Amino acid sequence: MSILTEEQARAILTKVVALSKADECTAQLTGSTNGNIRFALNNVSTSGIVNDSELGVQVAFGKRVGIATINQFDDAALERVVRRAEDLARLAPENPEFVPAVAKQTYKPSDTFSASTAAITPEYRAKVAADSITPCRNEKLIAAGFLLDGQSFVAFANSNGNFGYQRATSLNYTCTVRTEDGRGSGWVGRGLQDSAAFNAGSDVQTAMRKAAASADAKALEPGKYTVILEPAAVAGLVSFMMRFFDARQADEGRSFLSKKGGGNKIGEQVYDPRVNIYADPWAPGAAVMPWDQNGLPRERTAIVEKGKVMNLDYSRYWAQKQGKRAVGQPGNLLMSGGTKSTAELIAGTQRGILVTRTWYIRMVDPQTVLLTGLTRDGTFYIENGQIKHPVKNFRFNESPVIMLNNINELGKPVRVAGDESDFVMMLPPMRLRDFTFTSLSDAV
Repeated sequence: MSILTEEQARAILTKVVALSKADECTAQLTGSTNGNIRFALNNVSTSGIVNDSELGVQVAFGKRVGIATINQFDDAALERVVRRAEDLARLAPENPEFVPAVAKQTYKPSDTFSASTAAITPEYRAKVAADSITPCRNEKLIAAGFLLDGQSFVAFANSNGNFGYQRATSLNYTCTVRTEDGRGSGWVGRGLQDSAAFNAGSDVQTAMRKAAASADAKALEPGKYTVILEPAAVAGLVSFMMRFFDARQADEGRSFLSKKGGGNKIGEQVYDPRVNIYADPWAPGAAVMPWDQNGLPRERTAIVEKGKVMNLDYSRYWAQKQGKRAVGQPGNLLMSGGTKSTAELIAGTQRGILVTRTWYIRMVDPQTVLLTGLTRDGTFYIENGQIKHPVKNFRFNESPVIMLNNINELGKPVRVAGDESDFVMMLPPMRLRDFTFTSLSDAV
């Protein structure tokens, strides 16, 4: 019962809303079927399929809110979860920031579903593992990785007559390859909606090349260097920065986007003019649900345009308080770039350092978004447009705000693999000036 049709979901939600005696009621029904396979030391270690479904009910008496969830859908269970939510609401204190449920909305469907991904079988997952392990074993390398694929649906309805339903699929693959002596490491990752564009046997070659090439790393003095960050390395820094694009944080002086004397930096030049960041629920290859967690329709939204901050995220409460129009909060993060691949950026670099991934990122100073973290899984010295030798990994102290003011060139955006942020991301590789490495790391 994990994946319900629109008709089935609507029938359950209609019953739930009708059962409520509260001033308002919102019900959300979700279901998913997720398959996975994990391998390490060139052997499969675990695999499985997880089916899940849940009904969440939120009710309000005035400004008193109660929420209850259940994973049973017979009439008695539906009655039980509604009454439980109502009981909790009566006991709850008033929420001074309460905003009523959204009115009836119109949603433009987005292309979030792929039949080929939904049809993935255990045999398919086993072949992905075999295609990753076999070439590594043949080259005396050691593979460890994870494939997670899934299909899901979300449906919701409220007492104001609003309703939404949509299905989605996703595939995430990562593989780390090590040399037998553990001195070399390479990594590759893919994040896709449509499995038809995925080939593990081809993708793993990237991790294999980096593992073999990074074994005899040389130490470089820490300092400021020209760097090329691959998209996965960019993602760790930029996604952290986007946590501070909240209007309330900025207006209350708790963000790098806070203006001295009050207010925020909307309309101000904060980045290099080549920085363009936007959200678009219908973006090809990076589509997301056409509504946010509150049921507000998402829109194509310019976040940064030619280096100027154009929009911040306004919660419904804060938009109401500030006299702004609330729109659906972004579900993806898309950054414009150029046409060059990472290899072409390397070819145009006189001297610099190639960074495959950034890892273990932590905040140092929220007012400047100064972050610290490590490079890993393939860090290389570039000279005269060629990879000359591997270098030991570094700890870095860098602000993505400063980083995006030190752009030399942007490459072609690609969808970034993994699940490290709340966004689906398409980001370019980038060549940057004066990236700050503070110390060496023994990590590989």
